[in-house]
Amino acid sequence: MDDVTEGKILLAEYDRLKEEQKTRIGFRDNLLYFTLAAATAVVAITVQSGQSRLLLSVPAICLILGWTYLVNDEKISAIGCYVRDRLGPRLGQLTAADGALFGWEVYHRHVSGRTVRKRLQTAVDLFTYLVLPMVCTTAFWCSRAVEPLLAFPSLGQMLALAVLGWQFLRRTER
Repeated sequence: MDDVTEGKILLAEYDRLKEEQKTRIGFRDNLLYFTLAAATAVVAITVQSGQSRLLLSVPAICLILGWTYLVNDEKISAIGCYVRDRLGPRLGQLTAADGALFGWEVYHRHVSGRTVRKRLQTAVDLFTYLVLPMVCTTAFWCSRAVEPLLAFPSLGQMLALAVLGWQFLRRTER
């Protein structure tokens, strides 16, 4: 049986964390595509049926999937931060390494154009999870199908969307 050392345990932890991060990145990225597909389907069904109240399902879809997107994005970032700030230094102490271990965790954060790419990604996220559902809600409000029973919940949806948008903007600063 191999000797179990702290270094081996830390490397195993690193492998598991990177696997979880990879899985979460794939899931998060697919959420964006799924949200766009679901919203497109709702709009197509609305146009075909003439039932504008169906448009109110788009904000609900975007709120649920947008929040899920944010939670996964937060976990992805937290794993990177943990590897950079905790795991790397602990392994560095064990190996007496002079340089930073897991250099990619630090390097990719300082690559040219990162800030612009992050801002563009935030714009895409805000369009998908905030602007698109607000347009659908506005289209509903401008239709002949507006009923007080549906108008009030749609106001709540708009407020929830504003909170979601604020959360996306908060995440951009990191």
